[in-house]
Amino acid sequence: FFFKQKTAYEIIAGDWSSDVCSSDLFPSHDKARIQLAEKVAASGVRHRQVLEAIATVPRHAFVDEALDTRAYEDSALPIGHQQTISKPSVVARMVELLFKPKKELGKVLEIGTGCGYQAAILSLVASEVYSIERIRPLHDQARAKLRPFRIPNLRLVYGDGIRGLPQAAPFDGIILAAAGLGIPDPLLDQLAIGGRLVAPVAKSEEEQQLVVVERVSSQRYQRTVLEEVFFVPLQSGT
Repeated sequence: FFFKQKTAYEIIAGDWSSDVCSSDLFPSHDKARIQLAEKVAASGVRHRQVLEAIATVPRHAFVDEALDTRAYEDSALPIGHQQTISKPSVVARMVELLFKPKKELGKVLEIGTGCGYQAAILSLVASEVYSIERIRPLHDQARAKLRPFRIPNLRLVYGDGIRGLPQAAPFDGIILAAAGLGIPDPLLDQLAIGGRLVAPVAKSEEEQQLVVVERVSSQRYQRTVLEEVFFVPLQSGT
């Protein structure tokens, strides 16, 4: 289960290719994961590390057994407690946006662990990952699903994500898996200078937009609004 096996594959939708599995923490690439990475590349994601992560992490390990046959669809799926596992193309898009040109991704904070799939993706592209979940059963479920992979650079935290994780701040990247009416101030405060925050932000009950916030100085932030998205609501408390 924990081995690194050489494989060769090519993403038809782009010029991304690799000749070796990107991590020895996950099983080697198989056809379903490669095809999923192809779909993600076709959606416009181009970052090599992100595509390799999509082709590496076994998504079926993070969905309910009843949905196993749909694990490699590019679609959101229910994970219980009125939450979902996001579309792989959306996960990849948001993770790609954390990267700055020609720079490695350092310490990242994820708000909303959910089933743990995105945290696993992040663990392959960032040097250190902290992931917070406010719903205790989901936190426990994600811990159980991730435990067999023994990921050394991932820490799961049960708590209120709106408050962030000040004891581990500052973060080079912060990514939110739920949409609020705005971005919580504690998260902006915990973003490192030069770091990026990627989040869905609700304009109304029906409309959400993907937003990237870059901290350019101690008091100045640059905000970029991108495409429309749909996420579960961002809530506080535990």
